[in-house]
Amino acid sequence: MEHQKPPLTLYLAAPRGFCAGVDRAIKIVEMALQKWGAPVFVRHEIVHNKFVVDSLKAKGAVFVEELDDCPTDRPVIFSAHGVPKSVPAEAQRRQMVYVDATCPLVSKVHVEAERHHADGLQMVMIGHAGHPEVLGTMGQLPEGEVILVETEADVGTIAPRDADRLAFITQTTLSVDDTAAIVAALKARFPAIVGPAKEDICYATTNRQAAVKAVAPKIDALLVIGAENSSNSKRLVEVGRAEGCAYSQLVMRADQIDWRAIDGARAVGVTAGASAPEVLVNEVVDAFRARFDVTLEVVETAVENVEFKVPRVLREPA
Repeated sequence: MEHQKPPLTLYLAAPRGFCAGVDRAIKIVEMALQKWGAPVFVRHEIVHNKFVVDSLKAKGAVFVEELDDCPTDRPVIFSAHGVPKSVPAEAQRRQMVYVDATCPLVSKVHVEAERHHADGLQMVMIGHAGHPEVLGTMGQLPEGEVILVETEADVGTIAPRDADRLAFITQTTLSVDDTAAIVAALKARFPAIVGPAKEDICYATTNRQAAVKAVAPKIDALLVIGAENSSNSKRLVEVGRAEGCAYSQLVMRADQIDWRAIDGARAVGVTAGASAPEVLVNEVVDAFRARFDVTLEVVETAVENVEFKVPRVLREPA
């Protein structure tokens, strides 16, 4: 007689997985390979997901960390996270063909920073030191024009040029709640600080965090499918914990699930960061079905229909 599998409800958060910026960046690499053939070089991981990067490598994309690692006679693509101004300037100097896959919502923050700078304001950026998006955004302005703060405590330590001539911007993939607390601290210390007309944290980050908040009360454990270097994925883990789900874990793929840790769970939540493809969600669902009698439920908090166009150079014949 077949061993009966224990019952388990799997709650799938929606929205989850790919956002429009990630989808566009991957398309840009694929279209560049179609147009120019392999190899096409990509500066930095196009998006933070090993599965996606490996899939593109198999098609002929070569990932490098710096422009110096690229030959001048092959196209180069800049990742979705954005790059400092010096990078396209250097590509132009070397007469390279390049395509910028920066997410339009990151580009919007770049434009915002430049506008404030033109008005004579010094910028405060809320973000994570060393993250490619932060390096790219800070690199839009001259040295010293952007002060980085990572925490509420940091707000008390910064020494701007003029406390009355400040504006703030944020990384697009932060925790909505943590950022709100940092913004409140900035406004309390610098009442004249100018903020963005609309939230810099992107729609996809906001929506995925809201979906985790809706799932959290129903579950014993949360699995977030995403990479260790994916900011938005790590924030989803933190949101799960903050909402009372003590076992909230990041997994790259199904083979990383710690089954002993969720032994006895009756309800598990599954979501995916903005750079994780749905095929990895399906892989996790299948792994659960192999061990449990699964009831699948979707908890949807928003419907996304955002789409970004790819650059014109890829839509023109070679």
